[in-house]
Amino acid sequence: MPVHKAVVSASVGLHARPAAMFVRAVTETGLPVSIRKAGIQGVDARSLLEVMTADFPFGCEVELSVAEGALNGPVSHSGAEAALRMLARLLESQGAS
Repeated sequence: MPVHKAVVSASVGLHARPAAMFVRAVTETGLPVSIRKAGIQGVDARSLLEVMTADFPFGCEVELSVAEGALNGPVSHSGAEAALRMLARLLESQGAS
């Protein structure tokens, strides 16, 4: 299962606009991405409601992952890793949001 870590850099955390931008980017990958932080079970990163209610504040380290079963389709393991890297960069570049 591909996994990538990132730190939430948006000053408001993953709420409102930064969360919507992140969820939109996840949805565009076409992959079932999960996002989690220490102490909570992962949530569906394609769901704005789940992402916002999970409370990912500024400076929070998160783990992004794609279920192994999702890689049986047209997306390869390396393609999923590239998608997770892109999503991690998005989370880490939202400091001006």
